[in-house]
Amino acid sequence: MRPSSNLTPSTGSRDGSASTRRIPTSSSAAHETGHRIGAIRQLRWADIDLDGRTIRWRGEHEKTGYEHRTPVTSKALVALEEARRHNPGIGDAPLLAAPKDPFASMSRSLARDWWKKAETLAELEPKRGRGWHSLRRKFASDLMDLPLKVLCDLGGWKTAETVLQCYQRPEEDRLRKAIEEYRGVGSTSK
Repeated sequence: MRPSSNLTPSTGSRDGSASTRRIPTSSSAAHETGHRIGAIRQLRWADIDLDGRTIRWRGEHEKTGYEHRTPVTSKALVALEEARRHNPGIGDAPLLAAPKDPFASMSRSLARDWWKKAETLAELEPKRGRGWHSLRRKFASDLMDLPLKVLCDLGGWKTAETVLQCYQRPEEDRLRKAIEEYRGVGSTSK
């Protein structure tokens, strides 16, 4: 078993099926944007500007109703371009279409099933608290050093309070480094 506590976009497809091919698309979108799987499931190709490298997050699909645009990382762009090759829908076609209806977004239950399949492919034991939302928490924690307003805009949080109370989780090594820099531990000064 691999020691990782989170799935990452590198969880690859071994069987080549359409659903397995789309696991990296959904996990890259979640990992690289910090957005909820509910908003990712509802993305349409019209929301994605591959040339401008941005995603429009529609307010009606955001839990908080917050409509905004975010830039995408190079990794997310690669995953989106790959998804485009396998799912060449245009305009209002969904990025992650339902298996039997190319005009409908995938369901919440299918997203859950994909997560379980990705865990299996990554050889991870199921663990409470690990799911799509763990990638949102990881995003907030990984980008903890950014100005809070920037982090909120990138991840689609309407308020900083939510990020601070629910999402950011500093690891011990980050806390140790901060206190050592503050106190000058190991130096001769006091």
